[in-house]
Amino acid sequence: MITYEIPCLLGLEKLVADEVKRLGLQDVRAENGRILCRGSWADCARLNINLRCGARVIALLGQFPARSFEELFQGVRAIAWEEFLPQDAAFPVKGYSISSQLHSVPACQSIIKKAMVERLRAHYGIEQFPETGTKYQVRFSVFKDQVSIGLDASGEGLYKRGYRAVGVEAPLRETLAAALVTLSRYRGRDPFCDPFCGSGTIPIEAALIAKNRAPGLDRRFDAQRWAFLPPECWLDAAEEAQDKEFHGRYDIWGGDIDPRAIDIARDNARKAGVDDCIRFEVADAARFHRDSPYGQLVTNPAGGLADAGAQQPHGVRALLRPPGGQEAQALQRHDQVRCLHVREQAVSTGNFWPKRQAVLIMPPGAVRRQAFCRRQNPAVAKAAGQIKRHSRAKNLRDYDQVRCIYVWHTPVNA
Repeated sequence: MITYEIPCLLGLEKLVADEVKRLGLQDVRAENGRILCRGSWADCARLNINLRCGARVIALLGQFPARSFEELFQGVRAIAWEEFLPQDAAFPVKGYSISSQLHSVPACQSIIKKAMVERLRAHYGIEQFPETGTKYQVRFSVFKDQVSIGLDASGEGLYKRGYRAVGVEAPLRETLAAALVTLSRYRGRDPFCDPFCGSGTIPIEAALIAKNRAPGLDRRFDAQRWAFLPPECWLDAAEEAQDKEFHGRYDIWGGDIDPRAIDIARDNARKAGVDDCIRFEVADAARFHRDSPYGQLVTNPAGGLADAGAQQPHGVRALLRPPGGQEAQALQRHDQVRCLHVREQAVSTGNFWPKRQAVLIMPPGAVRRQAFCRRQNPAVAKAAGQIKRHSRAKNLRDYDQVRCIYVWHTPVNA
């Protein structure tokens, strides 16, 4: 059995852990910024192809304590690298160190490389390694004097799905977009809207989730070229993922005021194979309106929207303005707005949308009442009683690029 490490954004550990459990891996446990699990080498392909919110897949080959460079050297040298790396393998080393005595990352890289060369030199009987063959990316982490080291099976991050060759300014990563859609509990049954779709990342991820299409089917991974990993496992994983796909009709809409962005979004949807599920239109978010009584709206709005026109409906102004004073009262009265959460910093600066931000809107059954920060801005004091937050989005609030908004059709006082 192999231990896998799946790094992820802080706050998304529970989502990634749920994904891994659905794939049937064992001993799944969530830690800060990563998920650990156990499985076979065949699961390496299944993880890479199916994960939506994880950053990459690392096959851990060793874990040991190290408080000195000598302990680090001996720990790395004890790993049987000759079982994985051929004689001509290229094995660059990357990693990080947090809260450890071995705080110098370049020094750790040098020691790890030296230990690996010593081990391989004793096995192959040569002095120098050309490193002209297949790439085996070595990744290590030193956290509180505990070293984890392994091989990066993904290569490029899993957020690179392969469909977004051209993007727009400040695009949202696909893994974060998939996390937002997952937190909204969208499963393809309700209408789904994104009035600031840009290059179409959020609608495309929503379509992939609705169709249950694996996000990694249209890209390649470094582990596909590893000599010790049979190619049949990748074919079997791809066939398994394709057998689980759904086929149906979905109401997914994406709009943007920039015609060029809409053209890019349509092209990206075509490359992702979901162009038949999404309707893209050139549209102004200030005039956004839907006749359906329910649905999800998940969007990543552009900056500088705090001065939107005052003639917009309250439901739209909830997206574009800070909830202070009369705006907060209007929010509480409007029959499509249940609660609104905004950081104190965003309100106090008078700019509801910092430069890069993501917005999440949730259905009514997925929230709970949450006490507001003691040091809240007076401008939102009247709205504090109505502020709620989904428990699984708790840590997302602390991520610099995420804000959460919840909107639905139930009256506030119902």
